[in-house]
Amino acid sequence: MAVTSLWHVKGSIKDVIDYIENPEKTVPNREMQDFFDVFSYVRNPSKTNEGEYVSAFNCLKETALQQMILTKKQYQKTGGYIAWHGYQSFKPDEATPEQCHEIGLKLARELWGDQYQIIVATHLDKGHLHNHFCFNSVSYLDGSKYNYSKSEQKRLREVSDRLCLEYGLSVIDKPKKAPSRPLYLDEKSGKPTRYNVYREDLREAINGSRDLQHMMKYLADKGYEIDFSGSHWKMKLPQYKHFTRLDTLDERLTPDFIQSCLGGASRYGNYKARISYSPHMPEQYKNAWKPHQKTTGILALYYYWCYQLGIFPKGTDYKLTSPLMKEELRKLDEITAQVRYMSKQGISTLSDLYADREKNQTEMNKLIVYRQHLRNKVRRATPAEKEKLREEKQGVTEQITELRKRLKYADGIEKRSAHIDDCLDQIHDMIERQCSNRQKQPVKTDRRREELLR
Repeated sequence: MAVTSLWHVKGSIKDVIDYIENPEKTVPNREMQDFFDVFSYVRNPSKTNEGEYVSAFNCLKETALQQMILTKKQYQKTGGYIAWHGYQSFKPDEATPEQCHEIGLKLARELWGDQYQIIVATHLDKGHLHNHFCFNSVSYLDGSKYNYSKSEQKRLREVSDRLCLEYGLSVIDKPKKAPSRPLYLDEKSGKPTRYNVYREDLREAINGSRDLQHMMKYLADKGYEIDFSGSHWKMKLPQYKHFTRLDTLDERLTPDFIQSCLGGASRYGNYKARISYSPHMPEQYKNAWKPHQKTTGILALYYYWCYQLGIFPKGTDYKLTSPLMKEELRKLDEITAQVRYMSKQGISTLSDLYADREKNQTEMNKLIVYRQHLRNKVRRATPAEKEKLREEKQGVTEQITELRKRLKYADGIEKRSAHIDDCLDQIHDMIERQCSNRQKQPVKTDRRREELLR
């Protein structure tokens, strides 16, 4: 059984050239790290049995990156995606290193070998054998760029399965759509992703409901939209466009299995869904947000949101009850960085944010014009002057990079403040709906208590 995936590598030609010239001092972005790792195995082959399991098509493996750059320059296609990077991962203890590498070579030759420069590296350092494929995004034959479409995705899977069967290896009979790579990594690290939140609330709904109607009501009161028609039941939170099938969360979650497990913890009656606000909210922030109104005091709004998420105060025993808020904890690092930026820059309101953004944009535009002026001067300067001008230009570039980072913060804060308003409005409406439903329900009298009172 082999699992395949392919994704593009973003970056710049300069990043690749820097890596070629001095790989020890190159600090690539996260997306390029794995890409560069494949080429580092050519220099440090301890993970590939002294280089035995590193091969190349249409280039030399020792100079593959240099040849890819020459191809891009030849066809004047140095922009866009740098390359494509994929893997083919095998079931533990099913294939030998030789079989794994042979299958990888045949797969690469059949799919991309007639047009692109490719490196194939088989890694032996994990619990499962796997091949890495790195190939140029530009064809060395005609300069055409590779396009990874749905048909190509299907072709990659089909060729991999066919080769596995030829070598007597198993294949996945009913493949399911895999989550996106960022979502997969977050799930692996235990962050509260959408799927984790769905599973938790679904488990509560099944265990706390004695029949299907109460289970559906429990999920609806939590804020979910549900579709229990047909053979595949589905659910979603309102901010998402598409439903998620329950058997995608866990293959056991079929309609029959769910109905057989209802009421596992509801011995004396059905549990009721509960949405609540944090009890630790300080007085100064209690009025920071008002239902269905745009909040202008964004720093106070952020602090309000941090209390509702249980980030503040530290060590609190407050437990989130809304799935909308639970998933927001996945973005904790981003929220924290935005709060720090606002505190450092003295931003309290949307007006402060707009002023800060306008100031940074104006300053950056001036620096971009000045950097272009320096570039023009470099062309006409003497060799001694060029070195000095380049150092100055590098300093200007660093200032521009910092200003771009600040502008990105400002855009993110504006979008998130509107998002927080929307989330809080939805939570408020859910609480109002729950309170309204409880008031409408008839009060049930305990018969035994009545008998004792007579």
